[in-house]
Amino acid sequence: MTRPDFRLADIVEKFGGRILGDAETRISQIATLEKATVGEIAFLANAKYRKQLEGSQASAAIVSEADAEATQIPRIVTANPYSYFAKLSAFLNPLPEFASGIHPSAVISENAVVSPDAHIGPHVTIAEGARVGAGTVIMAGCSIGADTVIGENTRLYPRVVVYQNCVVGDHVILHSGVVIGGDGFGIAMDAGRWLKIPQIGRAVIGNHVEIGANTTVDRGALDDTVIEEGAKLDNQIQVAHNVRIGAHTAIAGCVGIAGSANIGRYCRIGGGAIILGHLQVADQVEVSAGTVVTKTIREAGTYSGTFPFGENQKWRKNAAQLRHLDEMADRIKKLEQQIEILKEKNA
Repeated sequence: MTRPDFRLADIVEKFGGRILGDAETRISQIATLEKATVGEIAFLANAKYRKQLEGSQASAAIVSEADAEATQIPRIVTANPYSYFAKLSAFLNPLPEFASGIHPSAVISENAVVSPDAHIGPHVTIAEGARVGAGTVIMAGCSIGADTVIGENTRLYPRVVVYQNCVVGDHVILHSGVVIGGDGFGIAMDAGRWLKIPQIGRAVIGNHVEIGANTTVDRGALDDTVIEEGAKLDNQIQVAHNVRIGAHTAIAGCVGIAGSANIGRYCRIGGGAIILGHLQVADQVEVSAGTVVTKTIREAGTYSGTFPFGENQKWRKNAAQLRHLDEMADRIKKLEQQIEILKEKNA
């Protein structure tokens, strides 16, 4: 299939920025500096890759003001090349379109409400009282529970499961294997046996959220589990019951978030991080990959930490001492200075 191409002038008219070089240059795809060829546009978001820009075979480039003169190929100059790349890539690579309608193999309850503008794929099941909004695409093998609401222009990839009485907003993307609203891990010990605690809250997913493959978002035990607008979750994340994730927070793969943790807005959580239950994480916090967050974070900033495992009591003792390393270093430095003074006196 022949891809449409666009002039740099067309792109700047749509997304802004300014052009240096031939505004009639036509591009049809975006690529890396290293692998771009004729008809493709590359981007430079980090100055350490300037050498690749110099040798790039791209027809055009997206650069910052600081790198505007780093090449002579036609280029779009913008304040944020990386976000410009993201917008342009989405424009050049739109999601596949699906015709509205319901596949004959889908099983839909008589009292479910499905917009005639929605696409319902093969072997989808939609239970009683559920609602599906206009423009939404539900692909093969998905299961939508009773009284669940799926908003407009939302996309569920194959084999997504949304349990009963949950809410998924507008313009949401749920990738394959996502489970929304499974029971949280609520149990109580009684006479040597675990008793299951019914999980009667919901899972509520805000607008413009994206959740990666095989991520699970448990329903609340009593109140709701909530993922606010614009949050982005990677693959294989565990979100436990009654967690709240603030708007526009981004969480990388394999993160585990224990019950009732409250994560603020615009946070960034690195891959493999663990956040313990009932903690508060302030807005604008960055947690480095592999970090275990064991206490509330009240101020914005970057937090990191890894520590070898060991026998619990020894680990706790070492961890307590680790918190005082700065103080110990200052004391050692002062002692060294005093020793030097004594040596000079006795010389």
